[in-house]
Amino acid sequence: MSADTTPGAMRPAPTGQSAADPSAREIFVVYDGLCPFCTRYVMLYRIRQLAEKVHMIDARSDHPVVAEVKARGLSLENGMAVKWNGRLYHGADALHVLAMLGSEDGAFNKLNRLVFSRPRLGKFLYPAMVAGRRLTLKLLGRPPIAD
Repeated sequence: MSADTTPGAMRPAPTGQSAADPSAREIFVVYDGLCPFCTRYVMLYRIRQLAEKVHMIDARSDHPVVAEVKARGLSLENGMAVKWNGRLYHGADALHVLAMLGSEDGAFNKLNRLVFSRPRLGKFLYPAMVAGRRLTLKLLGRPPIAD
């Protein structure tokens, strides 16, 4: 489900994007703002100082990164997205990137890192998480994300 890379491949910024480039130090996390689990996840999550700026973006907004994700054919109804170092990650791959970048402070981050730093385990669990999100949204009367 990853757009550009093999899961877990933390590669340097693409050609033309140097470490001096401010966007190389930013991370964009695209999540469902109407999903209580997704919102709580991004509120609890702490990212280490590898990123100077973290942008939390509601997947239902008209933000340019949301448009970029959709233009790449990635379904935000089927998974969150992360843009880091000019690359897009989707679904379990996005959670893997966040786990690798995440702080080890607190029980939530430790558990997240334990589970999602293992790509196979993340890919196994992620579909159940998506199904739980969909069921919760349905029970709450909230619409799916339009892709």
